[in-house]
Amino acid sequence: MNITRKNKMRADATKAYRDSLRKNLEHRLDVARSQGNQKLIQQLEQEAAYLHLV
Repeated sequence: MNITRKNKMRADATKAYRDSLRKNLEHRLDVARSQGNQKLIQQLEQEAAYLHLV
């Protein structure tokens, strides 16, 4: 396997991982919002900012 292909595979895996993180965080935020849990919403928004998912 050449380096270019390895780099593409690595980039694809990184994108899939970040997409999964974003999707999970969005779901957790939706649940927190539906429950009106302001403290959890704030924590999740801080987590999103820390992970640069916003």
